[in-house]
Amino acid sequence: MEIAGRELPDGSWWDWEVIVWDAGQLRLAAGHDLTYHHGLELVFVAPALVSCPLGFQDPVFRPPTTEETARLVRTLGETPPLVVAFEADADGSEPVTCLIAAERLDIRPGLVLRHPRAGAHAAPAAHDWPGPPLPTD
Repeated sequence: MEIAGRELPDGSWWDWEVIVWDAGQLRLAAGHDLTYHHGLELVFVAPALVSCPLGFQDPVFRPPTTEETARLVRTLGETPPLVVAFEADADGSEPVTCLIAAERLDIRPGLVLRHPRAGAHAAPAAHDWPGPPLPTD
C-alpha cells in the first residue's frame, strides 16, 4: 500500500482511527483489529485541512484530483506541501472521500497496546519509533 509516494510497511492495515488530532498533528492508528493494539501510526504534522471520519476501514490512497488541489488552494491560499486523498468504508452505503493537507507525514510502525496492563510496555519495531502515544486522559 502506498501513501503520498511512500510505501507503507507490510501488514494488515484494514481498521483505522484518529487517536490524536490537534493543531500540531493528526495521528491515525491502523491494524487488523484496533480493540487491543495497533501496529502502524501515520502522523500528519501541522495539519492544515482534515476531511475524514474518526474511524474507517480499508482505505484506498491515491493522489489528489485537480479539483481537490484547487479546493485546497482556494481554502488555504496556497498548495500545501503534502496532500493525501483516499476513499474508505465508514459504515455508510458508499465509500467516503477523504482529504488531508499537512506539512509532512511520518510513518511509524511498531506494536502499541491500546489498554496495556500495569507495567506492560509497547515493543516498537522501528529504530525511530518514539514509543506509544501519550495518554489523552
